[in-house]
Amino acid sequence: MSGHSKWATIKHKKGALDAKRGKIFTRLIKEITVAAKGGGGDPDGNPRLRTAIAAAKAENMPADNIKRAIQKGTGELEGANYEEIQFEGYGPGGVAVIVQCLSDNRNRAVSEVRHAFSKHGGNLGETGSVGYMFAKKGLLVVEKDAASEDKLTEIVLEAGAEDLSESGDYWEITTAPADFNAVNEAVKAAKIETLQAEITMVASIHTKLEGTAAAQMQRLLDALEDLDDTQNVYSNFDMDEEPVTA
Repeated sequence: MSGHSKWATIKHKKGALDAKRGKIFTRLIKEITVAAKGGGGDPDGNPRLRTAIAAAKAENMPADNIKRAIQKGTGELEGANYEEIQFEGYGPGGVAVIVQCLSDNRNRAVSEVRHAFSKHGGNLGETGSVGYMFAKKGLLVVEKDAASEDKLTEIVLEAGAEDLSESGDYWEITTAPADFNAVNEAVKAAKIETLQAEITMVASIHTKLEGTAAAQMQRLLDALEDLDDTQNVYSNFDMDEEPVTA
């Protein structure tokens, strides 16, 4: 797998979350609640909510949990008032990092994110300091064994995908955020399993680290992922295929 693969960062993030399964539902519930608050409780008219519900179902979240999260967002049930906060900063070696949080306490979120950066050789930057290196995209990852290139290309391009590229043992499908759901549904309808399917931030350039610096960078990503207020962490860290160890 190429270190420059968009899947590398996603794979790391997924691995970090899989190690902490109890937090996944909490993060999904927060996202559903905020999506419903911002765009209403009807997923047909609220693309963000539709995507959040699809992610929750993919993690086998019970329908009652999803319903309650929507009702908290629409005000039918009492719930916390979450604020969306995005942090930008630098890790070891100048790696660009974006941390997206949903928090009911801004001061706590700022303090915890700042502490994680400083403890692991990074620092917070100003808004916009690294954001220009990333683009919001839909990303689907499919194992090569799951579908031929010709078949997959036909399916996803017809559904509105921007690109299909090869990355080692995987196919990576990139879409505009607005086209993600249509492409994802087309892949599902073709009974092709995806390893990952989400709207994410894709880096345009990457920073390669090795040895101690790479291990420190991975610890920073893990620390940021582990924060209660964190929803997503993105970086342009160029990872090796094998896990980095300290």
